[in-house]
Amino acid sequence: MNRSFGFAGIGLLVLAILAWDSLFVIEQQEQAIIRQLGAPQRVIREPGLKMKLPFFQDVVIYDIRLLDMDPPVEQVILADQKRLDVDTYTRYRISDPLKFFQALGTEDAARSQLRQIVSSSLRRVLGNITMSSLLSAERTQIMSDIQTQANENAQRFGIEITDVRIKRADLPEETSQAIYERMKSEREREARENRAQGTERAQQIRSRAERERTVILAESQKMAQIAKGQGDAEANRLYAEAYGRDPQFFAFYRAMQAYRTAIGDKDTTLILSPDSEFFKYLLGPGAAGRAR
Repeated sequence: MNRSFGFAGIGLLVLAILAWDSLFVIEQQEQAIIRQLGAPQRVIREPGLKMKLPFFQDVVIYDIRLLDMDPPVEQVILADQKRLDVDTYTRYRISDPLKFFQALGTEDAARSQLRQIVSSSLRRVLGNITMSSLLSAERTQIMSDIQTQANENAQRFGIEITDVRIKRADLPEETSQAIYERMKSEREREARENRAQGTERAQQIRSRAERERTVILAESQKMAQIAKGQGDAEANRLYAEAYGRDPQFFAFYRAMQAYRTAIGDKDTTLILSPDSEFFKYLLGPGAAGRAR
């Protein structure tokens, strides 16, 4: 009896081991290949509880979801001979697990192969475009061309590349510095030209203003001289008219003007004889006749 229970326990243990090694679960996001002695036997794409031969077969599981690859930055030469440091990322999926297993085997090997594929496509496409095209609305079509070429090369490995994007495209540090220096020199040259043009323009304005000032002053002086001449002529006419009307009063008025001019300044000193003609109107009534 005890021996029967022993055999039954051993049988159950063997069945449990066989069941444990023959049953496995495929998740919703997984796909699998059944290998027998290292050779692929079948592909499983549907999720659920699956079976295999115990001990003789094993399971290789691959992800069925979209996978990301972020390769390092690499330098690319454009069609206009400009260099760019390009940072990209790639999305892909394992579309044919059997072909993927036979060609690459592991996801690490797949990533290494994809880096080369994407890099080659990137260089081929960007090598035929210019910087202005990459920075224009053509960028979307350029990305599509890179993805198409990369996908064509990746399909032989059982991989479908769904998207290739350029995250950043920068000029190399040494190129950026050279461009900065060139832009700085160009701006300094423009500044010098603008200052020179401004100085020349200022000189022209000053010269024109000085010329206009000279013309205006000359015209004003001319008008002043004309007015003064007219005033003097009118004054002489009035003097002559006044002299003709009353010569004695005119002589008296002219003498008063002479006194004002000669002795009006307190610092003026005159040395004359007492009976000088000059003082005839200062000697009292009738002095003018006596002087004559």
